[in-house]
Amino acid sequence: MDYYEMFVDLRNNRNNMEKLTQQEEEAMQAVWQCKSGTVKDFLEALTEPTPYTTLASTIKNLERKGFLKSEKVGNTYRYVPAIKEEEYKKRFMNGFVSDYFQNSYKDLVTFFANEKKISANDLKEIIKLIENPKK
Repeated sequence: MDYYEMFVDLRNNRNNMEKLTQQEEEAMQAVWQCKSGTVKDFLEALTEPTPYTTLASTIKNLERKGFLKSEKVGNTYRYVPAIKEEEYKKRFMNGFVSDYFQNSYKDLVTFFANEKKISANDLKEIIKLIENPKK
């Protein structure tokens, strides 16, 4: 495979990011919080008690899916995120809005308004953000 093919392959993999399971998302939250670390570090950062072997297996799956990179340090592995938290949120939300709201953010906000999950004050703040975006 030449460099161009590798670039196209990487680009396609980034655009077709796998959706994470709830367990994987919780593990990634711990990784993002720690910035880098070992399975033991991430175990301490989790809010719910999780068996070491369960987390280790989840971390390996995240590495296989391309969300983490690892480096062998002595007899253990140190992991770092391969994707930033903000990038994941952005892609997740874009996919969510596309899948459930036909790519309409208006329909998303309308849904939350109808479900009484968003207040008039929240909407006013959102309008202010839209009218005066931070740069």
